[in-house]
Amino acid sequence: MSTFHAVVWMDHSEAHVVMFDREHAESQRIRSRSHHKHQGKAEDVAPFFSHVADALADTREVLLSGPGLARTEFRDWCTRHRPTVAKVVVDSVSADHPSDAQLVAMARQYFRKFDNMAADPSMN
Repeated sequence: MSTFHAVVWMDHSEAHVVMFDREHAESQRIRSRSHHKHQGKAEDVAPFFSHVADALADTREVLLSGPGLARTEFRDWCTRHRPTVAKVVVDSVSADHPSDAQLVAMARQYFRKFDNMAADPSMN
């Protein structure tokens, strides 16, 4: 699904990638195959992060969320290895374990505010 917005909830064991527009949402779950879930070793997270980045290929704005450091590590990894994905990540917010519906609701609210600020000439 090619959409303008996506939200990703992630920790070191899995990522929920949800692409959405005004009327539709499509989610994908990507699991890490690493046995070192909380150590963030580069050789362990690279395949996982690569799959998440691939899922975001056609998206123009991405909001990252999650409970720990994985979202920050993913953003840093993208800066080094997938700069086109890094450029579309607009923010990273903390979130425990929301359902996909809660995740989309949070992202829609975020992007509504984000898009309104971007349209305000006084903010440029």
